[in-house]
Amino acid sequence: MKISNYIYLFLIFAIVTGKHTPAGAFSITRIHYDGGGDWYSDPGSLPNLLEFLRENTAVVVNPLENRTKIGEDIFLESNYFYLTGHGNINFSDEDAQLLREQLLAGAFLHADDNYGMDKAFRREMQKVFPEKDWVELPNDHPVFSIHFQFPNGLPKIHEHDKKRPQALGLFDEGKLMVLYSYESDLGDGWEDPKVHNDPEDLHQRALEMGTNIILYALSR
Repeated sequence: MKISNYIYLFLIFAIVTGKHTPAGAFSITRIHYDGGGDWYSDPGSLPNLLEFLRENTAVVVNPLENRTKIGEDIFLESNYFYLTGHGNINFSDEDAQLLREQLLAGAFLHADDNYGMDKAFRREMQKVFPEKDWVELPNDHPVFSIHFQFPNGLPKIHEHDKKRPQALGLFDEGKLMVLYSYESDLGDGWEDPKVHNDPEDLHQRALEMGTNIILYALSR
């Protein structure tokens, strides 16, 4: 079932007139982490996802991603974070505490393993939430049906270690704070198909899944 127009009204923030991006438009903030990993990978992915979101939903969208280090003003003002990469990730103790506070206050983090960040990401998230364990989202979780239909759960966009894709979550009192897409590689799928030689249908499914994640995060 597609998300209703009534829910969309709650997703659309305050709109002001003018030629520029409306104040309060939805934006994605990419986390610039330390450690040497390529936090900036797939530079075309988020603009493509935001354009797809604009074209296929009623959400008012800022077409440009934000980029920030943890603790900077943009970080403190953001509610939807994205983190990806292939290599090492490092959160200082202060980074971990600030990220924890932001997520507990209602922000959402989508982390997408672009292959090779899994070990470091899980290690660093243990600093953020040492008391929590990852929970795999079942195929009937609303994130897989809120707008586009994914009856089999997270789609497999790229093949790496021949493992099945998993949508893993961290929750606070039943509310999903962090969604970790593992062995799926949605970010590569959001890029222009020619970048990774992806077939058009996988590009489409990746964008649809990304849209579902955003809509679910906004409707929590």
